[in-house]
Amino acid sequence: MTASPDILLQPGTLLSALQARARSALASGVLQPIHTVEEIVDDGGVRFLVRVVSTLRSKEAERHRRASTQAHARNPANPFLPPEGALTVADISRTHLAILNKFHVLEGHLLIVTRVFEHQETFLTLADFRALFVSMAEYPGLGFYNGGATAGASQPHKHLQLVPLFPSAGRLGVPMEARLSRAGPRCPDLPFVHAFGRLGVSPAEDPLRAASQGLDLYRSLLSLLGISAVQREGEPRQSAPYNLLVARDWMLAVPRVRECYGTVSVNALGFAGSLFVKDTEQLETIRAAGPMNVLKRVAAHIS
Repeated sequence: MTASPDILLQPGTLLSALQARARSALASGVLQPIHTVEEIVDDGGVRFLVRVVSTLRSKEAERHRRASTQAHARNPANPFLPPEGALTVADISRTHLAILNKFHVLEGHLLIVTRVFEHQETFLTLADFRALFVSMAEYPGLGFYNGGATAGASQPHKHLQLVPLFPSAGRLGVPMEARLSRAGPRCPDLPFVHAFGRLGVSPAEDPLRAASQGLDLYRSLLSLLGISAVQREGEPRQSAPYNLLVARDWMLAVPRVRECYGTVSVNALGFAGSLFVKDTEQLETIRAAGPMNVLKRVAAHIS
């Protein structure tokens, strides 16, 4: 495996550190799991996993309360500077930390956060992909990125996310994989705008070489979607919001035009085949519309 002096994570330690930190944070009450009821909604050849989240309303209310308070504050609070020590799992690199998602639906939900503030609407860098892929080399999960509030980002501080794979067709995987092509950049069976590509090197084989390829593929996908750099607040940022899914052998980017379908918020995991709703009323909204149509409506339109 290629070596880098910037990587601090000791091989073979991430999962044990995550499990130990999760146990202690649960015991102390710092980690607050959100309990759900899982429903399967079949649509377009995909078995969508829809989780009815009974406690999401209180979390969302708290998020909006903080946002309203911070809008009037001179220095808005940043939960990642510094992160809670009780949630911090590991030093991934000189630029990134791994911390547990405090309010999590998925057990083992990991946030990969920049040590210093970078805006969530700045482009991903080689350092970002190295931190993600070094983590994925030990954690066989799905990485994702919500590029901007319209794409479902709840914090402006740059953070990638890594979650465990989902039960899909009798194995662990990603439900949407059933509709992905062998090659990109378009998958004929996906009804929403997207760009798709496959990685030549898996993070499990060589995470640093995979990161270099991943950065090139990511840039290519955004270019295909017409997402470029614009100057905002004195730095280059993305010209449009988007979601990014990163698996061990593929990558999917989806441009966004709205955060919600009605009142149902959609983030990157929606395009993996996993949706979250606040109550049974929103679940019925998803059933009536069809999950694929929900995704189509929140993604950018074909011009």
